[in-house]
Amino acid sequence: MSNDTHWLESIASPHQLRRMSVKELEQLAAEVRARIIDVVRRKGGHLASNLGITELTVALHYVYDFSRDRLLWDVGHQCYPHKMMTGRAKQFDTLREGGGISGFPSPAESDYDLFYTGHAGTAVSTATGLAQADLASGRETNVVAVVGDASIANGLSVEGLNNAALLNRQFLLVLNDNNMAIDRPRGALAEALEHMRMTDRYRELKHSTEHLLKHLPLGEGMAGALKYIKEGVRTTLHGGQMFEALGFNYFGPIDGHDIGELIRVLQRIGHLDTPTVLHIHTEKGRGCPYAVDDPTLFHSPAAHTIQNGKAVFDKPKAASWTKVFAGALRERARQDERVVALTAAMPDGTGLADVREEFPDRTIDVGIAESHAVAAAAGMAKAGLKPVVAIYSTFMQRAFDQIFHECALQRLPVVFAMDRAGLVGSDGAVHHGFADIALLRTLPGMILAAPADVEEMSAVLEFALGQDGPVAIRYARDVAPEGTGDCPAFQIGRSRTLRDGKAATILAYGSTVAPALDAATTLAADGTEVAVVNARFAKPLDKEMLADRIAAGPLLVVEDHARIGGLGSAVLELAAENDWDTRAVRLLGIPDRFVAHASRPHQLRVVGLDAEGIATAARGLIQQHADMH
Repeated sequence: MSNDTHWLESIASPHQLRRMSVKELEQLAAEVRARIIDVVRRKGGHLASNLGITELTVALHYVYDFSRDRLLWDVGHQCYPHKMMTGRAKQFDTLREGGGISGFPSPAESDYDLFYTGHAGTAVSTATGLAQADLASGRETNVVAVVGDASIANGLSVEGLNNAALLNRQFLLVLNDNNMAIDRPRGALAEALEHMRMTDRYRELKHSTEHLLKHLPLGEGMAGALKYIKEGVRTTLHGGQMFEALGFNYFGPIDGHDIGELIRVLQRIGHLDTPTVLHIHTEKGRGCPYAVDDPTLFHSPAAHTIQNGKAVFDKPKAASWTKVFAGALRERARQDERVVALTAAMPDGTGLADVREEFPDRTIDVGIAESHAVAAAAGMAKAGLKPVVAIYSTFMQRAFDQIFHECALQRLPVVFAMDRAGLVGSDGAVHHGFADIALLRTLPGMILAAPADVEEMSAVLEFALGQDGPVAIRYARDVAPEGTGDCPAFQIGRSRTLRDGKAATILAYGSTVAPALDAATTLAADGTEVAVVNARFAKPLDKEMLADRIAAGPLLVVEDHARIGGLGSAVLELAAENDWDTRAVRLLGIPDRFVAHASRPHQLRVVGLDAEGIATAARGLIQQHADMH
């Protein structure tokens, strides 16, 4: 077939790969890579990680039959080549759009996607469970888990490794080692992997020893002696292999971009009847020079254009909440040398990369280890520092036990800065931060606050760093509205009335304050004047204000959080405790379902949290109240 054949257009099933030569598979991989670069350039998405795993994906689908075998992707944002190999190439232009294909594995899309995976560290454990279940039921399957060098250090990964090593059956862990997390990997395990990659002499001696053992006609005694020689050589050069110490067979590192070699090795070791690790070395951003040069920036870039071989992004018209938080934290750090910032492998996403530029010794990236970040922050607070833990709301869920036990129970002054709270847009259900209020307000002594605009971010951070117990601040993946120039200081449990009106009160929290004000303007144009109150706190509540507002008339509570367990639930609980009449209280929040990926404005519109939806809900509540009277 000619060299200009477009293989990707013809791939409807991974079964077709087995009829292709290695050269043809290499051309297919190049087409996959080109498609990813083109679509992400136009629409945004995860770029560098997918470019790094393209050849491995092709090789895995060549060797295994994942219509019956099991394939688990850790984190999942590197699933783009997998989607194209499993019948979704023609849909790839709809990536992350409303109604299009997800940027993460999705069982709703394909039986080849076994789990929704958007949080790191889960693949080893879920793959172990599948392997155990298949063994118990007599199903003959191969199980493969693909895990990155950053995810392997996650606590859940280590727990999974501890149990997977005891499996008495086939189990392959592919360690995709690109020496990158989202930012550079952190910790002793990352250093150990770096040592493995660099020890060429060890690999050569290991290969020579294995070759000798396979081909010399020796008795068991001599073979055993040579095995000890091999172990001695490895220990001398390498200080011991962590995977072999756990009980895995270990092979590698090998070139993760050599399809022919990957296929040969997978065919030889991929079906071994014992837990096995294949360590591959890949390049994040492979085939895209600007992504190779800056894989952190191009981990998940927005849409961009290419000029003179470089990516150019549109300049934002206004600052994001993340940027505003970073600026406020830098200002606080300048004023107080006890302020220290922590994140879990997300310095860019949380804005701490900006803080790190000015305060490198007071900005700590612990890697994908949210639980450790929170527990370490507790230790810092106990010793007199003022730690600020900046982690996405969806990932902070992973550290709930440490927030409970190490921070709230000890009443330690740790500040939790929860970015991406509420609906997050195109990353979809795996990243929505809709449960943080429900989780954290159960903890005695926990203060929950949210800024409504740029000025309030600085004010709430100043307030939080002045408390003697834990404070959680939530803010959205969105543009931060400008303030009015009049921002009173945060006082614990006190709200802020922004607009008066007698027809009803809209009580809004955080990112919903701006659309609530817009809704009030719309209602005023129709002759209906409603009050807008910025709650500022979800715990403790402004009891005096709520008593007055509920007594005065209808109250609509608006929040970018699940209706279950959020600010509205807290209001109703307080009302029940005080025997207030709540017949004219309504809650507007995220409904009890997982909201699909789309743009954030689209998601807010769908669930009624945009200005139009809030105005509609307020009109309905006012009419219901009038009908009752």
